[in-house]
Amino acid sequence: MTKKRIILIGFIVLKFVLQYALLSPEYDLQRDEYLHLDQANHLAWGYLSVPPLTSWISYIILMLGNSVFWVKFFPALFGVVTLIVVWKTIETLKGNLYAQILGSVCILFSSLLRINMLFQPNSFDVLCWTAFYYVIIQYVATQKTKWFYVAAMVFAIGFLNKYNIIFLLIGLIPAILLSDQRQILAEKKLYLALFFGLILILPNILWQYNNQFPIVHHMKELAETQLVNVDRVEFLKEQLLFFIGGLLVILSGFYALLFFKPFKKYKFFFTSVIFTLLVFICFKAKAYYAIGLYPVYIAFGAAFLGEFLKFGWKRFLQPIFIAIPLLLFIPIYDVAFPNKSPQEISTNPEKYQKLGMLRWEDGKDHVLPQDFADMLGWKELARKTDSVYSVLGNQQNTLVLCDNYGQAGAINYYTKKGIKAVSFNADYVNWFNLKVQYKNLIRIKEFEKNSTELKETSPYFQSAFKAGEITNKYAREFKTTLFVFTNAKININKKIEQEIKDEKDFSQ
Repeated sequence: MTKKRIILIGFIVLKFVLQYALLSPEYDLQRDEYLHLDQANHLAWGYLSVPPLTSWISYIILMLGNSVFWVKFFPALFGVVTLIVVWKTIETLKGNLYAQILGSVCILFSSLLRINMLFQPNSFDVLCWTAFYYVIIQYVATQKTKWFYVAAMVFAIGFLNKYNIIFLLIGLIPAILLSDQRQILAEKKLYLALFFGLILILPNILWQYNNQFPIVHHMKELAETQLVNVDRVEFLKEQLLFFIGGLLVILSGFYALLFFKPFKKYKFFFTSVIFTLLVFICFKAKAYYAIGLYPVYIAFGAAFLGEFLKFGWKRFLQPIFIAIPLLLFIPIYDVAFPNKSPQEISTNPEKYQKLGMLRWEDGKDHVLPQDFADMLGWKELARKTDSVYSVLGNQQNTLVLCDNYGQAGAINYYTKKGIKAVSFNADYVNWFNLKVQYKNLIRIKEFEKNSTELKETSPYFQSAFKAGEITNKYAREFKTTLFVFTNAKININKKIEQEIKDEKDFSQ
């Protein structure tokens, strides 16, 4: 086994170890993860929330036992493959072993550690951006048209994972048109490859068409409720933080693309990053949408520095460039990961407060960062729902109806009673089983100070009572309440059908 391979294996092992070690056992999964995992039980060519690829991975996880280990394994795996692609990109750019080590350190000790902790489309999205750029570099280096088909496949898989990859093409195509590589766009096989890619994504496009293009409503809603609040200056500031330890390497990559002769044929990559960021800024995108841009520029920068620092006094700068990501990771490690118990964080909140991490979407300060609080209380909710469900008669005729997808997904993931909770929120609106005639209702409600749930719903049932609430004060779902209604006086199914119809009409 060669020295290079041993070092690469070392990085791979370290990456996996860190992904599992950075999460304290006090935390549950995050609310989005429950929705994605539940999609394995409802396989389709599309969803209201995401394209279909995540559900396919969820199905593999389900077949492997659906344990937390496997839930965490796949995003970690995608992070590992991203690191390997950067390693291979540096190799294609004729970078030496030092360059590969430098690039790997910059990738390893970055915000990707945070992204690769969660089972969401983001980890695979970053991998697809990185792999697509790698394929483009391979084509420019070899002029072999087979890379057109590989690029089409990578793009199609990325599209089926997250539509965000469209922005990669929007930024890349005008950059190529303005470069010496514009002849790429005149290659006939390029368009055959594009047709091949279109065939791969066609089932999802047809699904969107048959469901009145929910992506359009989703993007409109996102723009009105979240993107409208995005500050463009803050967007640019946050770009500096994703790979803060590798910032000098990225800047070196930009310099090399402009002035390093061996990279002359790749110069369009410099223009591409400008176009892509401008498009993101124009659309007021969230900062993390652009994170897939940077691994390839780490590869360019590392390959250049491996050559630039090879001789003379500059050799002594080699360990400094490697030390910077490690040193900057230390303060990040202390606050960016849920590696401390909620109690420990709440007793020493100053560092989180200074960074604004305790400010939630509601505009108020809390005792934990919002994303940490989003990983608490779910097991308690499922346990209490199971407890109530188990003592009811007509369990097969009992509907568990939740306010949001996190509640429904968590109950379905942790239940020991085979509960299939639903919600009018997100994809769950399509997953009601109306073949069952419901008689009982367990209603999971987000906390309201003056809740009228019992007053409004109890007239439709013979009995009604409050069965409990989430008591974990650190959880975002703190005081989420369980209401129980038994022996319906009306046809519940008709009421549900009408609410589903109203929700779908509103979404179109």
